Amino acid sequence: PTRPFALKFWSSKLQLSVIFLSFFFFFFFFSLCGDRAAYCMWRSPSANNNDELVSSLKQQGLVKTRVVEDVLRAVDRGRYSRSPAEAYYDSPNGIGCGQTISAPHMHAMCLEELAKVIVEGSRVLDVGSGSGYLSVALALMVGGKGLVVGIERHKELLEWSRANVQDDQPELLESGRLILKLGDGWKGEPEYGPFDAIHVGAAAESIPDALVEQLKPGGRMIIPVGIYDQYLVRVDKLPDGSITKRTLTGVRYVPLVKS
Repeated sequence: PTRPFALKFWSSKLQLSVIFLSFFFFFFFFSLCGDRAAYCMWRSPSANNNDELVSSLKQQGLVKTRVVEDVLRAVDRGRYSRSPAEAYYDSPNGIGCGQTISAPHMHAMCLEELAKVIVEGSRVLDVGSGSGYLSVALALMVGGKGLVVGIERHKELLEWSRANVQDDQPELLESGRLILKLGDGWKGEPEYGPFDAIHVGAAAESIPDALVEQLKPGGRMIIPVGIYDQYLVRVDKLPDGSITKRTLTGVRYVPLVKS
C-alpha cells in the first residue's frame, strides 16, 4: 500500500529537479548572451544561404538601414567561414587560433552603430580582423575614396583572410581601399589614423587609450569591454575632443590579447 505513495514522492522530486535545472540553464544562457540572448539562436529561421540570413536579421529588426543591408548581402559569410555548413547559423564560428567570426546579429548591430558616422571617403580601423569578413563589409561602406585597415594578431589568420578577400572581392585589396596587416589591437594603427570609425572584434579588459587617441573628433568606436561580465560599449569623440561612453548590451567575446 505504500508503493504508490513512494512513486508519487519520487515523481514529485524528479519534477522539481527538472524545473530547477531548466531555470539554471535559462539564467546561464542569458548570462552568456546578455540582453540580446533572444537572438543567440543556433540558427536563424530558414537561413540556408546568405540572403536568407540577412532577411532573417532584417525581420528581427537587427538590420535597420539600407546601407547595412546592402553590404551584408554583398559579402557572403560562407566565404569567410571555416565551416560553410554553419556559416549561416546565428552564432559565432571558430576560425582557428582560438578566435571566432562573431555571430551575424552582432555584426549587424555593430555595422548599424558605425553606419551613423561612416560616409564616402571615411577611414575605418577594424581591430581583430580575423577572417576578413567585417573588414570587407566596412570597405564597401566607405566607398572608393575611403580606407579600411584591418589588423590581426595571428599571422595564420591574416594570410587566410587575405586569401578569402582575394577569392571574393580582390579589387578591394588591389585598389588599396582595404589593407590587412599584422597588428596589436591595444596599440591600434596610428600610421593610418585618425579614424572616423573603429570596430574592435575582441573584448578588452578596459578601453585602450591608444584607440581613443586614434579616433577622429566626431568619430565612433564600438568595442566589447570586460573579462567575466562583458558589455558592448559605444565610444564617441565629440568635436571638442571630449569622450562619451554608452553601454549597449551584454555580450560574450574572445579576449583582446595583449602582446
